[in-house]
Amino acid sequence: MRVAPGNAEQAEHWNADEALHWVAQQERYSAMLEPFGELVLEGAALRSGDDVLDIGCGCGDTTLAAARAATTGTALGVDLSEPMLTRARERTKREGLTNARFEQGDAQIHPFPDAGLDVALSRFGVMFFEDPHAAFANIARALRPAGRLSFACWQGLEANEWLMVPGVAVAAHVPLPDLGEPDAPGMFALADRDRVAGILAEAGFADIDIEAAGPPLLIGGGGTLDDAVTFMREGGIGQALLADAEPEEAERAVEAVRDALKPYVTPRGVELGSAVWIVNSRRPT
Repeated sequence: MRVAPGNAEQAEHWNADEALHWVAQQERYSAMLEPFGELVLEGAALRSGDDVLDIGCGCGDTTLAAARAATTGTALGVDLSEPMLTRARERTKREGLTNARFEQGDAQIHPFPDAGLDVALSRFGVMFFEDPHAAFANIARALRPAGRLSFACWQGLEANEWLMVPGVAVAAHVPLPDLGEPDAPGMFALADRDRVAGILAEAGFADIDIEAAGPPLLIGGGGTLDDAVTFMREGGIGQALLADAEPEEAERAVEAVRDALKPYVTPRGVELGSAVWIVNSRRPT
């Protein structure tokens, strides 16, 4: 797999423990993130004959959904993570979908066919590029004239209750890690709406529409309060927050998270607010 030099750290990250947690808990992640995938697919307005690219496809949720919609077309999922792609291929085989396939690659430099695709979409997979300008230019090149782009990306940390509530609880017991520069690759790389619009315009996209959305986020896709706390502790964010904590500090922090999440327990599970941008655009004709 060719990786842009600046994306080497991301490639290593998504082929290590973080990816293994996503694979082991695939069904829970799928349930948790399903509302956001639905918003992306709604914006993409897939047609039966579309050839679709899913950027940062992970374990294949949105790729498989695209394949089901584009019945006479194709769905290609591209991701850095081989463990997650392996799970995606297993799911594709189990469903008997013959029009979905997966490639390990860095969408920033991946050699997509020129003007070979009708739609590019992504559920949170476009936030991890070292050079988003180059990445979106490469994606634009791969789209046919009038080809559509639809993706979801997180708004800022402070707007996402599902992160702020447990984060504030943890911060009372252990130091929070440095989040780095606001535009650095990661969850909040595209949190600035104006920056997103500028990157897409520079890449050659037109009719750029960026709308706020905030479906409730069900931690771990549902379950008990204990299930939600365990899910958060064992995930990448929880591991990063507690990595340098002494065992006693970590336990106090986890108990604080449990207490902080209690008011958000619903019949469906632990449910908090989210804030994302739903971005839709197209390549000019």
